[in-house]
Amino acid sequence: MRIENKTFEELAPGDRAEIRRLITQDDLIVFANVSGNHNPMHLFDQDGDGDGVNEAIAPGMFLGSLISAVLGNILPGAGSLYHSQDLKFEGRAHAGEELCARVKVKSVDPVSRRVVMETTIDRISDGAVLVSGTACIEAPDHKLHYDSRDLPGLIVQRHRHFEKLLALAEPLPALKTAVVCPDEPNSLGGALLARQHTIIDPILVGDAAKIRAVATDLGQTLDGIEVIDAPAHRDAARMCVQMVNDGKAQALMKGHLHTDDLLRPALDKQTGLRAGRRFTHVFVMDVPGLSHPLLVSDAAINIAPDLKTKMDICQNAIDLAISLGIEEPKVGVLSAVETVNPDMPSSVDAALLSKMADRGQITGGLVEGPLAMDNAIDIAAARTKGIKSPVAGRAEVLVVPNLDAGNMLAKMLTYVSHAEGAGLVLGARVPIILNSRADDDMARLASCAVAALHHHRLSGGKG
Repeated sequence: MRIENKTFEELAPGDRAEIRRLITQDDLIVFANVSGNHNPMHLFDQDGDGDGVNEAIAPGMFLGSLISAVLGNILPGAGSLYHSQDLKFEGRAHAGEELCARVKVKSVDPVSRRVVMETTIDRISDGAVLVSGTACIEAPDHKLHYDSRDLPGLIVQRHRHFEKLLALAEPLPALKTAVVCPDEPNSLGGALLARQHTIIDPILVGDAAKIRAVATDLGQTLDGIEVIDAPAHRDAARMCVQMVNDGKAQALMKGHLHTDDLLRPALDKQTGLRAGRRFTHVFVMDVPGLSHPLLVSDAAINIAPDLKTKMDICQNAIDLAISLGIEEPKVGVLSAVETVNPDMPSSVDAALLSKMADRGQITGGLVEGPLAMDNAIDIAAARTKGIKSPVAGRAEVLVVPNLDAGNMLAKMLTYVSHAEGAGLVLGARVPIILNSRADDDMARLASCAVAALHHHRLSGGKG
């Protein structure tokens, strides 16, 4: 926003200005962190007064800052300084409401060069006055111009997309889940936490003595949870796969064992869980500042996928994205460049996948490639490169050239961009929840929620 002030000599009684502002949950989080006021009455996910309703009431001084924004940006504008401000709070504002902050010049004193201004804030929806008062301002004495786009931005490290997935999954029937070898705190704790949120109904398969000992260390009870003793990892994994085949489990969840040991019996051609496509892995990433979940595939199973495998990677990811509520997923097939280079196989594969989607060989989403990372997710980068498509700059699914690229991308998003990642193996007859030892509680919960939503869609909503 281009800002130009009004000097003292340019001001006259009756001059007025206003700004409109939609209060968001993130606004209140930022204000709590900056001000140090962590009163739960002002936070969207807290019940500050114990009435069973989360308040998310805007703090009084947050509202006062909206008046300050009008004074500092518009009237008088840049160079203005407060001398005094009185505020009378006549109502409450909440996250999700749009407000209008107004100022009006009441008097101008040429001796003190101070300006007295009427200040009000009202709610747009019903016109209710929430704040009234008077400000005394030291007005600027020379012209200033300023571009507010030069101000560094802020990104709230809150994982809104996973919170939404949890809210969607919790009302569904709990997913009967065979948890393989949950004999250490992270894997058992994650399964029990998902049970508390009614997302899964776990069956714990592994060394029963170790599982119970870990539960005791965590201060948790296993009452009402089936525990099956299978001390050897290989035996536990086979038993869980058989439980799926027998209809006793609707999903698998990785505990404290190697991924190879978990997947080997699932991949068995005779007794496994093959469903016609290659097993592929998807990270559902909740990246702070990104307006939608970002799916990255394949980052954990297929090391150097050929074109046929990439078809399954692409289709599995589209199917999962639809399960998460993305009606027509936009898929960016990544390469280092956005043009086809015969010497760069990833660019050729990307172009072929794009054409295969055009011909109906990949369905349910829009597939575009090759795209470089920048013009896949940033609309300005796509426009700079002259790329015009419904996917470029808007991709919700990223199909990577190989496991190296996918793993690096997912970990960069996690450790540099502070994203959370929910891991799932697709292509089997049931979802396979693939957590990492480094995952925190939110990532483990989200992995279970993603599995529950996918199963719910594939089963036609029958649980």
